[in-house]
Amino acid sequence: MTVAELPLPEGYRLVALERVGSTNDEAKTLARGGAAAGTLVWAKEQTAGRGRRGRLWLSPPGNLYLSLIVRPGGAPAEAAQLGFVAALGLGEALLEVAGPALPLAYKWPNDVLVGSRKLAGILLESETGGRGAVDFVIIGIGVNLASKPENVEFPATSLALEGFADIAPVVLLRAFVQHFDVWAARWRQDGFAPVRSAWLGRAGGLGDDIRVRLGRATLCGRFLDLDADGALVLDAAGARRRIAAGDVFPPLG
Repeated sequence: MTVAELPLPEGYRLVALERVGSTNDEAKTLARGGAAAGTLVWAKEQTAGRGRRGRLWLSPPGNLYLSLIVRPGGAPAEAAQLGFVAALGLGEALLEVAGPALPLAYKWPNDVLVGSRKLAGILLESETGGRGAVDFVIIGIGVNLASKPENVEFPATSLALEGFADIAPVVLLRAFVQHFDVWAARWRQDGFAPVRSAWLGRAGGLGDDIRVRLGRATLCGRFLDLDADGALVLDAAGARRRIAAGDVFPPLG
């Protein structure tokens, strides 16, 4: 499938690039210039890709690097739910291209795992307007198709390593946009509840002991639930803790 042959749902427009510093940065520039919701920035390679908290995201050719402009309006806390919407869209796209036997799981707040290894990351970046409402959200997607990063804190994998070689980035791009569009429409119509339910159905570590890094502090406890806003609910030493932002890791030992 070539870019020219790529079927996209109505309202989506693809900006295809060979090489870029960061697809998220390119998408932000377009959004600030008035680009419509549904604008997609796709690059075959990034030279300055990044993940959450500014971490380097190695971006050699062969993997998928994609950023989508969304203009949901509303409050920033509600717009943050788009991370879960994107995870569902990406998860269903991966199951479509690799098959239903793929052992897929969602890692709070923004990763997609195969088994216990990270296959994909999702990065949300937003800007607000004059009255505090969200002007736009950039949903950045990075998927390890052909290769994975080495020497990373959380173990990584790729579809090729999992036995699914030769899946072209453009094929996964098409599938992601189609599945994301369905989930985004459902989120707009029915709210976060169905998104939360579907995400929990494949939540990695649910009911298990985990570590949650909060800046300089780390909490250990059992992953109990996802609350109605998307925060992680942790049982830490018998006390329920609601965590809105953090990084999750397996327990030590």
